[in-house]
Amino acid sequence: MTGAADGLGNAAARALLADPRIGKVIAVDDRRGLLPGATWRVADVRDPALAGRLAKVDVVVHLDLDLGVERADEGTATLNVRGTQTVLTAAAAVGVRRVVLCTSAMVYGASPDNPVPLDEDAPLRAVPDGSLVSDLLEIEELVGRSRSTHPGLEVTVLRPAAVVGPDIDSVITRHFEAPRLLMVRGSSPRWQFCHVDDLAAAVVPAALGEVTGAVTVGCEGWLEQEEVEHLTGLRRIELPASLALGTAERLHRLGLIPAPASDLQYVMHPWVIPSTRLRETGWRPAYDNATALMVLVEQVAGHHAVGARRVGRRDATIGAAGAAVAVVGTAALVRRARKKRRG
Repeated sequence: MTGAADGLGNAAARALLADPRIGKVIAVDDRRGLLPGATWRVADVRDPALAGRLAKVDVVVHLDLDLGVERADEGTATLNVRGTQTVLTAAAAVGVRRVVLCTSAMVYGASPDNPVPLDEDAPLRAVPDGSLVSDLLEIEELVGRSRSTHPGLEVTVLRPAAVVGPDIDSVITRHFEAPRLLMVRGSSPRWQFCHVDDLAAAVVPAALGEVTGAVTVGCEGWLEQEEVEHLTGLRRIELPASLALGTAERLHRLGLIPAPASDLQYVMHPWVIPSTRLRETGWRPAYDNATALMVLVEQVAGHHAVGARRVGRRDATIGAAGAAVAVVGTAALVRRARKKRRG
């Protein structure tokens, strides 16, 4: 298990340790964490010497990824893409039978013509834009190539819906940190979530080989926009698509918000997934969408975001905010950036 020191990797390692069918869990990270019962091996997943840490391992679950919003340098992409490539190569070199990876259902792309739900084998139509989605698409490409370069290595990819829970910080979670929920005129979003505990539980059948290939993970069904507003008590602000996307693009180009305009697609259009293969193993999510949403609301309490950029409460209430755009708040952000440069 890589990335076992904290977050999803830690939760998944605990789920594996609790399963009597798992003989031994070897926890790999760049630092030692708190995981009673696991055998620790400290390593950087980008280091080719990783192969030496995988001796006598049957299955590798690779969850040492940075899935956060902020991408201050190239280190994130290096960890995500090169780390995954190193894990696949090292696993094949020492005779590991199976590797389990995690990307996101975002790789399917969000589109107004997406069926609801999507098929697990649907084509990946997300557009690489230099954001986290680009990393995830590159990881998916690595998996595709590994099937021919490492034919003896079985690779399973978990693709969760919008993940919520402790330590999860994403474009989707920051959407709910805004004073109002962005609604792009003419769009029909469908909201689906995946609690981190349910994703961790899904790692177990994947590690045991009960599911293979592309495996989606999420709460059953979805919520309509009106249901989300009713449950959260948040009001919407509705903007034309051209204004929302154009403003988001300018703000991102200026470096004022971390998410590119293309990320708005994920709060505009559906990308609901069915978890068909997982359900056939007997896996069932402990959280439904409504409960997961309320976990998210509690999780983001006290945070304030304008266009996925964390700000103080006063700045957040200046204007309308959403997943990746804040039209009225644009001027305030620009003024702040100019003052900082002059200072």
